[in-house]
Amino acid sequence: MKLLYLIVPLAPLFGAIVAGLFSKAVGRAGAHSITILGVAISFLAALAVLFDVMNGRSFNGDIYTWLESGGLKLSIGFLIDPLTAVMMVVVTFVSLMVHIYTIGYMAHDEENWPADSKAGTNSYQRFFAYISLFTFSMLMLVMSNNFVQLFFGWEAVGLVSYLLIGFWATRPTAVYANLKAFLVNRVGDFGFLLGIGLVAAYAGSLDYAAVFGKAKDLAAITEATTGWPLATAICIGLFVGAMGKSAQFPLHVWLPDSMEGPTPISALIHAATMVTAGIFMVSRMSPLFELSDTALSFVIVVGAITTLFMALIAIVQTDIKRVVAYSTLSQLGYMTMALGASAYSVAIFHLMTHAFFKAVLFLGAGSVIIAMHHEQDMRKMGGLRKYMPITYATVLIGAIANAGLPPFAGFFSKDSVIEAVHLANVPGAGFAYFCALAAVFVGGLYSFRLVFFAFHGKERFRDAHHDEHGHATHHDEHGHHGAHGSHEPHESPKVVTVPLILLSIPAIASGWLIGSLLYGNWFGDAIFFAEAHPAMAHMKEAFHGVFGMMAHGVTTLPFWLAISGAALAWFLYIKRPDLPAVLREKFALPVKILENKYGLDDFNQWFFANGACGIGRSLWKAGDQAVIDGVAVNGSAKLIGWFAGVVRLIQSGHLYQYAFSMIIGVFVLLTLWMNRV
Repeated sequence: MKLLYLIVPLAPLFGAIVAGLFSKAVGRAGAHSITILGVAISFLAALAVLFDVMNGRSFNGDIYTWLESGGLKLSIGFLIDPLTAVMMVVVTFVSLMVHIYTIGYMAHDEENWPADSKAGTNSYQRFFAYISLFTFSMLMLVMSNNFVQLFFGWEAVGLVSYLLIGFWATRPTAVYANLKAFLVNRVGDFGFLLGIGLVAAYAGSLDYAAVFGKAKDLAAITEATTGWPLATAICIGLFVGAMGKSAQFPLHVWLPDSMEGPTPISALIHAATMVTAGIFMVSRMSPLFELSDTALSFVIVVGAITTLFMALIAIVQTDIKRVVAYSTLSQLGYMTMALGASAYSVAIFHLMTHAFFKAVLFLGAGSVIIAMHHEQDMRKMGGLRKYMPITYATVLIGAIANAGLPPFAGFFSKDSVIEAVHLANVPGAGFAYFCALAAVFVGGLYSFRLVFFAFHGKERFRDAHHDEHGHATHHDEHGHHGAHGSHEPHESPKVVTVPLILLSIPAIASGWLIGSLLYGNWFGDAIFFAEAHPAMAHMKEAFHGVFGMMAHGVTTLPFWLAISGAALAWFLYIKRPDLPAVLREKFALPVKILENKYGLDDFNQWFFANGACGIGRSLWKAGDQAVIDGVAVNGSAKLIGWFAGVVRLIQSGHLYQYAFSMIIGVFVLLTLWMNRV
């Protein structure tokens, strides 16, 4: 079975190497063929592993030992259990759909590069190499059985996301966005490394099984430096890493800007891979997090803030991709709240359903962008339903699932999160429950706002936007201006719509697995629940099957809040499309706050970016110019020059001067000698 486990991550890696290093030889067709084949093999192998796990088989062992030092072993190994198997299938399936979709989306990518840009050469092949390498990195992360490999995958997905977000390297906004993502994630990774360091220092091992086996011993230790219980220090350190990777407040600021990358990577990063890494990691570390109510309280409050406050920003966005991006932030907040409520299996369940319906929304948005000649502003859309029936249907499915309405997948997972938070007994659960309910209403509003604004109503794309010279222009996704022309929108090619249809199926039906995944002991020992946190036990007692849950769900507050949000979106954008402008004017201040994203970007720019520049400028002036250049370099040069000038006066070349110097020297020596006698 080890060979099968190796195939899962190595098949995408092989495709990435071939497409990246031999791009000229394989060409465009060869690049997408080899990478899609690699990910397809990985998906089939992941399915085989899933069926094997369903039959009761698991694996935990090392494949390769890197080094051993002082009893600490660093190795590469796999932990194959139900949690890993679910993640493997989700990651490989979504990645496969994104790879196929990319053929259509990036078909004319060479047009997005300046004619004299060398970076545009083989960009199509390079993009496929990147997304395949991204898949390999995520698989290494979820399959790891130790903290070293976890950290390798953790940093690898961060590195490749940097390359993908800034893929269009000639765009300053893309370069800024990928640098922002990289730096913000380094903040989170600092806490992550501290957590791993504490594990290594006190547990004496970085292997999951060994560390979890010592969990009770770790719970009895107090960290010497901070005075915190060791378990709390470890868990908060690890969760800070998750805050960066899974974009939790206040380390969420990188994710909306990452929309500067091509749409396929938006689906890959924000649906099933990078942003879910933190959720998976905390779930994997459940034996540690169950030791600290303080850490769980911190987790649930951070998730609650992210859920509601990011959802509110989504309702004022006009860029179709950014609406979906802020929706992702809100849904990640739901997952995080479930973690804080000790409902780790619910968090993974919502991770799975979210991966499918959010991939549909991102790829559907990309299909719209293609049809609109790379226009992303929803104010220039409208009435697209009749031109793009397949895209419309799939986006509608994604929106319904995202809003949490039955019988779609999002209903089962989101409702389970809300119920788990309601039953949680950690500090901050009441606040989290309020945020969860409020976000349900806002989620219904922004989900259907996207559908009604872009696909219904007046065909606003017929109204040409004119620049100051009266020429019809548009501003596309790649930062270029060009003629909007009179081209009508049209349905995307099958290479785009087929992945949308295939992803829509689990976006509808994956939630029906709730009985097995949450209440059938599917995860077994892979996830640990302490008796002190009985939320899952109470939910199991109240569960009466899929149809019973739907029948009960339509009588609960979350359902009617979601319906109310959808109804408000219909009223504002279908019934009275004139009202949004009036409301924006009447509520100018809160709208301004939301449009400015609560001022966090401005604060980060002022405090961190400008502050860092100020510190750097001061160090340059005082340190580099004054001390290093002024004293060390120029000062030593001046000293040597002065000394050389003095010596030059002695070496004049005149015989009488030398004779006089000798006489003076003899006189000084005789004087010293006489004084000693």
